[in-house]
Amino acid sequence: MSSTEVAAQVANMYDTILILDFGSQYSHLITRRIREAGVYCELLPCTQKISELKFKPKGVVLSGSPYSITDKDAPHVDPEVFNLGVPILGICYGLQEIARNLGGETSLAVKREYGHAELTLDPQADHHSYHLFQDVPSPTNVWMSHGDHLESPPNDFVIIGSTSTSAYAAVAHTTLPIYGIQFHPEVTHSVDGSVILRNFVIGICQCEANWTMSSFVDKELERIRNLVGPTGSVIGAVSGGVDSTVAAVLMKRAIGDRFHAVLVDNGVMRLNECEQVKKTLADNLGINLTVADAADLFLGRLKGVTDPERKRKIIGNTFIEVFETESHRIDEISRQSGLGPIEWLLQGTLYPDVIESISFKGPSATIKSHHNVGGLLENMRLKLIEPLRELFKDEVRALGTLLDIPDELVWRHPFPGPGIAIRVLGEVTPEQVEIARRADHIYIDEIKKAGLYRQISQAYAALLPVRSVGVMGDQRTYEQVIALRAVESKDFMTADWFPMPVETLKRISNRIINEVQGVNRVLYDVSSKPPSTIEFE
Repeated sequence: MSSTEVAAQVANMYDTILILDFGSQYSHLITRRIREAGVYCELLPCTQKISELKFKPKGVVLSGSPYSITDKDAPHVDPEVFNLGVPILGICYGLQEIARNLGGETSLAVKREYGHAELTLDPQADHHSYHLFQDVPSPTNVWMSHGDHLESPPNDFVIIGSTSTSAYAAVAHTTLPIYGIQFHPEVTHSVDGSVILRNFVIGICQCEANWTMSSFVDKELERIRNLVGPTGSVIGAVSGGVDSTVAAVLMKRAIGDRFHAVLVDNGVMRLNECEQVKKTLADNLGINLTVADAADLFLGRLKGVTDPERKRKIIGNTFIEVFETESHRIDEISRQSGLGPIEWLLQGTLYPDVIESISFKGPSATIKSHHNVGGLLENMRLKLIEPLRELFKDEVRALGTLLDIPDELVWRHPFPGPGIAIRVLGEVTPEQVEIARRADHIYIDEIKKAGLYRQISQAYAALLPVRSVGVMGDQRTYEQVIALRAVESKDFMTADWFPMPVETLKRISNRIINEVQGVNRVLYDVSSKPPSTIEFE
């Protein structure tokens, strides 16, 4: 089953808002804000053909874009979106796209507008546009980020908001529920932005605010049972992280012993990871678990490889190959015991994984292939099942709590599929992995002792491909460098570096240099996402 079909299945369970993405850096925030209002939404590229849409949305949001509407290769929406007969909200570029399709005029602004602006509202109480700004004070502070502006609105549109530099900062059709706003309500700088989006999806689109993990879990369990059938079995990758653990518990509840968890020891896991995962999943949560020792196979294929994309592809392909081998073996056992054949592969894809891997032009010219959606074999025998595909990380954690998974697991920091291989910059060898692994263990241990672990969204130690001069025991050293990374993030689409207390950094640095042989320098990364990514590779 394709990701599009999975998305359609979930979308058809709820009142759904369709977000058409024109490539804006803020598009994922629109999704977050609408979800926070308790309404399900699905983000698709703006090139989505409406005739091929697998669900009927209750409303449509057109996102912003880094493009100018006047660019020769600017992206445009399928005009059929205006024939869906549902409310439409255009944000920034989306406003200009509405104007382009319905007869308005846009032009390059004399000066690009970026930053705070004061929006004065002018909705009339007897006009439907009143509902968009209900409970929003006038004036209100909003966030602008645009180089084009609306020169004149289409016929039958009225002004419902303006700023000192934008006469048409908010417009609405006189009779149809079509709205355009020049500012970005999805960013926190727009003080009442969440209220505006809530007004649109609930007040205007009449969506039921029933998107909660308590409603999702029962529907997802039913969807899994229907998808797998009464005899089919599922094999699933587990790593001990929150995503794979939640997915595994969800599968066990759905189909019981017909779910088979496999932990692949790829040689690039955290310190004592395999032992801990076995104890947690098999002993504590009662999940059928097989440990496949493939460390030598992975490390052998990674020998001499330094390019991060090749690392990801090698690990992804080898991972699936090992799974195929294990599935054949478990398949025979499953058939003989009457539990049914192995047909499905569980994968812990999250919604940010999906967003990062698509663009308005289809498959993205990606910054990096994502470990959860890239690197899979084209001829993979098993069908994918992705029960968490529609969820953001905070929603996965809420689901984990609902499933009675211990807090220690629910709040565990994410760990990438390629493991320490993408935290060892340069060639991956057993010796380099061990250095990064031990440094990381000390780092996490210290931030837990300092009571900082739950404040940090993700933290890890990376081994850099450089050496530095140092002095230890009155002797000159020329050894390796560890970089520490810690970020704060709600959805991992954006992230800020964590302001680690100096005394904590001192303890971490001192322990790593003294306890990890081969390291004489420790650095702390103070880069945010964007422009940097959370992982180094």
